[in-house]
Amino acid sequence: MSNELIDLVLEEAAEKMSGALGYARSEFSTVRTGRANPALIERVVVVAYGVENRLQELAGFSVPEARQLLVTPFDPQNLEAIEKAIMNAGLGLTPSNDGRTIRLSFPALTEERRGELVKVVNNMAEDARNKMRGIRRDSRKDLEGLEKEGGISEDDIGRAESKLDDLIHKKEAEIESAREAKENELREI
Repeated sequence: MSNELIDLVLEEAAEKMSGALGYARSEFSTVRTGRANPALIERVVVVAYGVENRLQELAGFSVPEARQLLVTPFDPQNLEAIEKAIMNAGLGLTPSNDGRTIRLSFPALTEERRGELVKVVNNMAEDARNKMRGIRRDSRKDLEGLEKEGGISEDDIGRAESKLDDLIHKKEAEIESAREAKENELREI
């Protein structure tokens, strides 16, 4: 029974850390690299039908060229609302409306802007690492609670904490790998 409780705490920690890693990767995808990427605008909030909606709920996306994104509203009446939301999103993109679709042209990034975006990505990675450390801290408290309740030896708790440390090192390495990939993508001309 005691090992089952320890395994449960470790599984929960692993699941939460995987969620933090997935969230970090999705955040990385929102950073503009000079290439057209629908992830950059999917989360833009558009007021349509009197309600706030995410852009991905109102339109389809395609990438006809490397530096161009085509947004096609499912309902043409939402075209102006979508265009306005993209302009107000602060993405540094100017939409071009042809009456049926919106074209977004991605200008090449300057070296200075690339450096700023690398800093943003580094901050996102650090936030993800902090979330994982919080998960580890909470899991350690759970393990200490199990030890205080009795029935679980100090050695078992020590082994569980060691597994927890191995887990966080593995997940932090995955975050670092994703961060490096995004930084290389940003520095690519």
